[in-house]
Amino acid sequence: MPLQHRPVTPEDIPTLCTFPQNAQELFYMFPKARYPLTEHQLSTAIAQRTESTVFEKNNRTVGFANFYKAEMHGVCCIGNVIVAPDARGQGVASYIVETMTALAFDRYQATAVHIACFNENTAGLLLYPKLGFLPFAVEERCSPEGHRVALIHMSRGSAGLGS
Repeated sequence: MPLQHRPVTPEDIPTLCTFPQNAQELFYMFPKARYPLTEHQLSTAIAQRTESTVFEKNNRTVGFANFYKAEMHGVCCIGNVIVAPDARGQGVASYIVETMTALAFDRYQATAVHIACFNENTAGLLLYPKLGFLPFAVEERCSPEGHRVALIHMSRGSAGLGS
């Protein structure tokens, strides 16, 4: 059965909270949260964001994402991207990013879609350029352990790959 998506519901929250397997994974997904991810932390983030979306395969939740910024005829920023541990490496992340990108261009007539990835998130750094995202800025951040890390901001324009 192909992947599907739908708006998040309160019943999804407990399952989604189990996806980050450690503090580093949670930092990649949701830098402001503290491990372990709680229903309160995730519910608060969802309330402050738009288009919070659950991704399913065979009627089982396998991913999540939303927009932390969504401007009509402007920029939409994808955030809180996470894939269930047992669904990783199966194309779920690609489906999530492509679905959210299409939503930005179709529903918001976005001029660009942005996504950000920490320098230590090798899977994201390898995936996003394959989906047409190109780096445009690097921001210094601090990891939960207090180390310097780079948050790489990437963009994909409405005209297609990298534009």
